Amino acid sequence: MTATAQTTAPPAGPASTLAEQLARHYAERIARRLIGPGARLPSVRDCAARHGVSPSTVVAAYDLLQARGVVQARPQRGYYVRDGGAGDATPAAREANAVPAPVDATQLIRGMFQAQGGLPAPGMGTLPESWLDAGLLQRALRRVCTKPEAWLRYGEPAGDPLLRAALARRLADVGIAAAPSQIVTTVGATHALDLVSRTLLRPGDAVLVDEPGWAVEFARLTRMGMRLLPVPRGEDGPDLAVLEALLREHAPRLYVTVPVLHNPTGHSISPASAHRLLRLAEDHGLLIVEDDSYAWIAPPHATRLAQLDGLQRTIHVSGFSKVLVPQWRVGFVAAAPALVERLIDTKLLSSLTTPAVLEQAVGICLEQGALRRHAERVTARLAAARERAVRLARDAGCRFAAPPAGLFGWIDVGTDTEALARVLLAEGWLTAPGTLFHAAPRPTTLMRINFATSQDARFWRCLSRHTSGNS
Repeated sequence: MTATAQTTAPPAGPASTLAEQLARHYAERIARRLIGPGARLPSVRDCAARHGVSPSTVVAAYDLLQARGVVQARPQRGYYVRDGGAGDATPAAREANAVPAPVDATQLIRGMFQAQGGLPAPGMGTLPESWLDAGLLQRALRRVCTKPEAWLRYGEPAGDPLLRAALARRLADVGIAAAPSQIVTTVGATHALDLVSRTLLRPGDAVLVDEPGWAVEFARLTRMGMRLLPVPRGEDGPDLAVLEALLREHAPRLYVTVPVLHNPTGHSISPASAHRLLRLAEDHGLLIVEDDSYAWIAPPHATRLAQLDGLQRTIHVSGFSKVLVPQWRVGFVAAAPALVERLIDTKLLSSLTTPAVLEQAVGICLEQGALRRHAERVTARLAAARERAVRLARDAGCRFAAPPAGLFGWIDVGTDTEALARVLLAEGWLTAPGTLFHAAPRPTTLMRINFATSQDARFWRCLSRHTSGNS
């Protein structure tokens, strides 16, 4: 999706008017869900300036989109994308986009997929492809594939034994005691979170979540029929006073949190907050799902909840997509013995098993220390990228709402970032506006950036051009 920031005009087509070209440009973005249902199109004046056409051309283009059922005009308010409207999209595209999201998480994810292979997008959630070690993966896969029996049958329900043994040793390195029998592999960390919630929750249950927090988790739980109870996230961890009040009033069954390198703020929980949180969980019968997706780029001394309570009230979730390669969807859950068999039952019903070939290859990477060495290289490179991105952001007039740490930065740009995201998208930059990270979307001047993919000074010049005078 990320094209050069200078290209703003719609693509030309033979024997088509400027209005038709402009209408096709917006219809394609709507069909790909880069402009989501209910979103407002740019004003006629802004659109004309952005694409270098006359206001009458914009009106004609918007009229075409309205005639095709893609948008609707609202008097005195502008043009808005219809829910589920795909207009000129193919039947396949319309079918792929038929289910509306409870929040705009899917819009961000679709944009990320579109951005693959192009220039780095500041809103991406993964590392740049150039940072990944394809040779490491190829060597591991070659070793696995010398044994055909490894990929001619289903894997074990709990996951590959080699990988679970390697994971137990890895967890011990960060202070978490878990036997291989306490580990269940999954298709990535997102599947692990889904497995836990489907095992422990029923529609209508209340679930505590971090706010700000990860839009995908909000959307997933909402679609399952859960009631989200946002807990404000601070530099030391969750706001424990708010959390305790919610526990007393709603008796939630689960708290899903990212204690280490929290997404999007980069905060990590302090030992004191972790102890108090676990005490509250014990007093109120609360289970805590600890999402440790950024474990491989976290400081070695970072506090994990599962370190402190030995997986009694915590369920530890992690994966390898953030450091290894996004397409290798390998994750895991570590839990108390009494919960493991229930998780396996849910896994059998939802996915039968997980890909043994990939699991064995990840196990080899872990066993040989190759993954650890790769993670060390990535962490060093990320530190340098973070330093540069912080400098570029501050030069562009942005303020960090949280101390820069980990993969993501939480920045204040001084203007509504949802509207800004649409403007930047039209100029070729995929961003992650702050409204995505609230359980109930609301206007905010905050935005999440990926330090690794925010190295292009042209992006910061573009952002500064659209925010100067608002900061």
